Amino acid sequence: MSKQGTPKTIIVDATNQILGRLSSIVAKKLLEGYKVIIVNAEKAVVSGEPKRVIMGYKLLERVRTLRNPYKGGIRRPKAPDRILKRTIRGMLPIEKPKGRNAYKRLRVYIGVPEDLIKKEKEFIRFREADASRLQSKFITLLELSKHLGWRGAYVGQGK
Repeated sequence: MSKQGTPKTIIVDATNQILGRLSSIVAKKLLEGYKVIIVNAEKAVVSGEPKRVIMGYKLLERVRTLRNPYKGGIRRPKAPDRILKRTIRGMLPIEKPKGRNAYKRLRVYIGVPEDLIKKEKEFIRFREADASRLQSKFITLLELSKHLGWRGAYVGQGK
């Protein structure tokens, strides 16, 4: 944190970054006291065979409760920014005040917001999470979200 008590801000570009590695690095930064803004969340990638990844996420939607099996299951995020944010939340000690406060300092966006376009040179990409090192197949969060039934607008298309 800076001298005034406001946290330092890190702007992370999630383009071609592996979801799990990016999430663990960001979770560490949040616990260190940084405010983290993630842009281009839809361009983050999940490593693995695309069909297997899609089926794994769809399997989570079929979870039911024993008390009322006809009632809908647990709500899972379908939007790319929400999937990324939920992944990071799973890596934080959310039941403790330290984890809750860290989670409040996280912002995730689809595309790049208007107020951050000017700061594009300050975007950080983590070398450890770069998807270019993947030898196998992968799927982006945008494609995964479309398969899960997300019908939201993609900011980067200009439509």
